[in-house]
Amino acid sequence: MKGKQVRQNSNDLHRSEQLSAPVFAAARKAKVIFAEVPVGSQSARAMASYGICVGILGALRAAGHQVIEVTATESKLIFTGDKNATKRDMIDRAVELYPDANFPVHAGKIPDKAEHLADGIAAIHSGVRTPVFQNLLRLFQEV
Repeated sequence: MKGKQVRQNSNDLHRSEQLSAPVFAAARKAKVIFAEVPVGSQSARAMASYGICVGILGALRAAGHQVIEVTATESKLIFTGDKNATKRDMIDRAVELYPDANFPVHAGKIPDKAEHLADGIAAIHSGVRTPVFQNLLRLFQEV
C-alpha cells in the first residue's frame, strides 16, 4: 500500500490491520499472552508503531484475552541476571536454553535479528513469574 496517493494515516491503518489479523488468530489458540510492552519512542514514526503495538495489545484485552505485560528491564534481569544485558546477551542466553529452537542462521552464526525471538522467549520467562500469572495458574489448576 505504498505510493504518493496513499495518505500516511491510511497506510498506518492498513499496517495495523495486517499485523492484528495474525495476532488475533494466534491469540485464539493461547490461554495467556506474554508481551514486552514498549515504553515510548524517539521519533514520530516510531511513536506511530508504538501506538499500533499498544492498540493491538489493548484490543486483545478488550476481546477477553489474558495479556500479561512485562518490561524490557524485567525480562533482561530475569533472563540473563543483568538488567543492562545487550541484545547479544539475550540471544546467547536464548540459544543456551533452547539450542534446538528455529533461530535464524546466516553464514553459520545467529544474527542480531534473532533479538526479537530472544525477547519473546525472555518475555515468557519473566511473565510466568508475575503475580498475575501465578494467580491465573492457580485458577487454571482448580478447573
